[in-house]
Amino acid sequence: MTTDATLFWDEVHAARPPADPKPNARLVETVSGLPPGDALDLGCGNGGDARWLAGRGWTVTATDISAVAVNRLSGPRITAVRHDLRVSFPAGEFDLVTAHYLQTPFELDRSAVLRTAAHALRPGGRLLVVDHGSIAPWSWNQDPDAHFPSPAEIAEDLALDPARWAVERADSPTRLATGPNGQTAEVVDHVLLIRLNP
Repeated sequence: MTTDATLFWDEVHAARPPADPKPNARLVETVSGLPPGDALDLGCGNGGDARWLAGRGWTVTATDISAVAVNRLSGPRITAVRHDLRVSFPAGEFDLVTAHYLQTPFELDRSAVLRTAAHALRPGGRLLVVDHGSIAPWSWNQDPDAHFPSPAEIAEDLALDPARWAVERADSPTRLATGPNGQTAEVVDHVLLIRLNP
């Protein structure tokens, strides 16, 4: 495996043919009832979440470390930009920031990134963090000793002022997931939803 994060993720996305991807299930269940506004998709990958949001009236800034992923993503109401979140973060204020499976085999201060995301919210805006809570058979991470922090642990690490940010959801539901070659497995998601008080 390459030791360069950008090259690694470029290779991951280049190996996947361009497709019309589906949005993440936790995004759909969380956001469907919200009025559209400005959204930021951190680690946009194949663009399923950004396209789904844009299709429902959101104006989306989608970012990824991979130029391959960013260059494939276009469409009405979508601005795709490359950022290495270790060193830069998209400018602006948002009504929604999503970070689905923003996990990597490379060094990344996730707490700092997610804390920056929380500070990029407009009053009343939400930060949705969805992480792997288990290892899927097709995951790049097959370490049996991997630790997946719980939503409560993630919230604690963010150290956000509870007078300003409220935790609206912190749980670990399961779902049936489908891998890139059509295989299925039950997986655990860690879901954290934080709202900046109006």
